Amino acid sequence: MALHNIILELALIYFGASILATLFLYLKQPIILSYIVLGMLIGPYGVIFLVQAEHVEQISHFGIILLLFLIGLNMHPDKLYSLFRKVFFITLTSSFFFAATISLLVYSFSFPLFDCILTGLALMFSSTVISLKLIPTSDLHHNRIGEIMLSVLLLQDILAIILLLFVGGENTDISINIFIPLLLLKTLALILIAFFCAKYLILHLFEKFCQIQEYIFVISLGWCLFIAEVSVQLGLSYEIGAFIAGVSIAISPIALVIAEKLKPLREFFLILFFFAIGAQFNLGASIPVLFPAITIAIAVIILKPLCFYFIFQRSGEKKETAKELSLRLGQGSEFSLLVAYTAYLQQNILQETSYLIQLTVLITFIVSTYVVVYNYATPISSSSENRRD
Repeated sequence: MALHNIILELALIYFGASILATLFLYLKQPIILSYIVLGMLIGPYGVIFLVQAEHVEQISHFGIILLLFLIGLNMHPDKLYSLFRKVFFITLTSSFFFAATISLLVYSFSFPLFDCILTGLALMFSSTVISLKLIPTSDLHHNRIGEIMLSVLLLQDILAIILLLFVGGENTDISINIFIPLLLLKTLALILIAFFCAKYLILHLFEKFCQIQEYIFVISLGWCLFIAEVSVQLGLSYEIGAFIAGVSIAISPIALVIAEKLKPLREFFLILFFFAIGAQFNLGASIPVLFPAITIAIAVIILKPLCFYFIFQRSGEKKETAKELSLRLGQGSEFSLLVAYTAYLQQNILQETSYLIQLTVLITFIVSTYVVVYNYATPISSSSENRRD
């Protein structure tokens, strides 16, 4: 059975999600996993209810954009700068270690050298969506664990964007000595544009019409998407643009009100995001790389927390803080999936390598979710003592 109408597809997705989510909650399982399982069941590689899930993935991408925008709304520029300065060394050191270790492990399975290097680079990132979805909002913005974790993830996202630009085949005729400074200049230009417009236009409009909530909602969304699109036109990403848009108006007294109003919309699209992860996964085609993927996933799940724990402790964090941070960051990333997909489209890696990265990330998503949900406070915990938003 195939559906070609977006309304029917959305109805099927959310009706199916409500059934599976109920089942997962009764079984005391993380609700996020029910959305991924639903995608695997009714996506193009499941019961074939959806012929293609590309447009669902594109719509779900809006959830990540909103997520980064809401994070930016809670990050005052001064606080952001101090946090970035603290975690810069941690992020670079851990990323280099993960990339080198995973590359060597993949090479032991006789994959081509370039595929090994790209797999290591792809898997060095942690998931922004999973990590932020599984931490209470109050902890994210008012707790040291949340602030440090967010800073590491944002710096990793910048590295991921650089990797994606290379893998995507753009700017291949530009040397890295020119490419990196050019990228920094583009980012600086975007920041200047965003803060100039926010200071002399957006914040004044907020102040003048702050009592009209519908207007604040509309202009906030418009501002987020406008800067996100400007970011893409400059050769960056929607996520970076959305985050900068949020930070640019974070000094406004009503920034937190805006963030609260947009949370239900974010959740709507994030459900589609997790569904799309499952829907785009081809389990049958991934069987030949099942053993390498399980092996590499185990390595990621063990090595990432250990490395982060050691580095965070060396940087002066308490043992419990370092432990929680390391476990919350102990998975692959949605950027890993994008790197795998983009590299395969550009014929830079084998199809088997792309499936290897996808399956590894999916396994780490599942295991990491269980580890965090059953050990720390999350908004989706099945136990009342650990459930906190």
